[in-house]
Amino acid sequence: MSKLKPSAADALHDALRDGITLAVGGFGLSGIPADLIEAVRDSGVRDLTVVSNNMGVDGKGLGVLIEAGQVRKVIASYVGENKLFAEQYLAGLLEVEFTPQGTLAERLRAGGAGIPAFYTKTGVGTLVAEGKPLAEFDGETYVQEPAIRADVALVHAHTADADGNLIYRYTARNFNPVVATAGTVTIAEAEVIVEPGTLDPNHIVTPGVYVQRLVQASDRVKDIEQRTVRPRASEPVPA
Repeated sequence: MSKLKPSAADALHDALRDGITLAVGGFGLSGIPADLIEAVRDSGVRDLTVVSNNMGVDGKGLGVLIEAGQVRKVIASYVGENKLFAEQYLAGLLEVEFTPQGTLAERLRAGGAGIPAFYTKTGVGTLVAEGKPLAEFDGETYVQEPAIRADVALVHAHTADADGNLIYRYTARNFNPVVATAGTVTIAEAEVIVEPGTLDPNHIVTPGVYVQRLVQASDRVKDIEQRTVRPRASEPVPA
């Protein structure tokens, strides 16, 4: 059967249900699977546990799921750009599990590699380590962190072939590769889709064995969370 689906909604068909864990690639608004996120919103599925580096911003990226009231719990390393997220958390409508960024990436990688847990020094002696097993190695204390497996993983790639082999572009490589391996069902959207056998195997980042479904990404403006610019060399610098 072909992995290529005609739309994001078709790619998500029968993969979504209330209460699942959803892992999503991207960093802020960079490299996010925007079409797939919007299709999740349109599906109306609820009580989601979302695993992502952050939750986008108000009204964009994963922020649209917060806005629609579809998220019950978030596992993330940063959520500071989303005011509605903060409001729902403070109102007790949203459960949050903060995880240091490197630890989050390793928990996803471990989930994809079949490693149930690992030890790290990050977070020892802080709230991050509360209630978690500790162990000593070579005189140093480490905290045990569990791997993350998601029911569904959503990723964005720049180039894919119809077999689901993925290549990411620049910053969009961020969390997408580890998210892709951590899903029981992994669904990818790609800006460019080519015939099988076209991609140079040396350039493939995520092998197609990890990807069950694929959809053509729509041509859309790539949003930037905070645009910072500096004057051109020919322009006077403001006093």
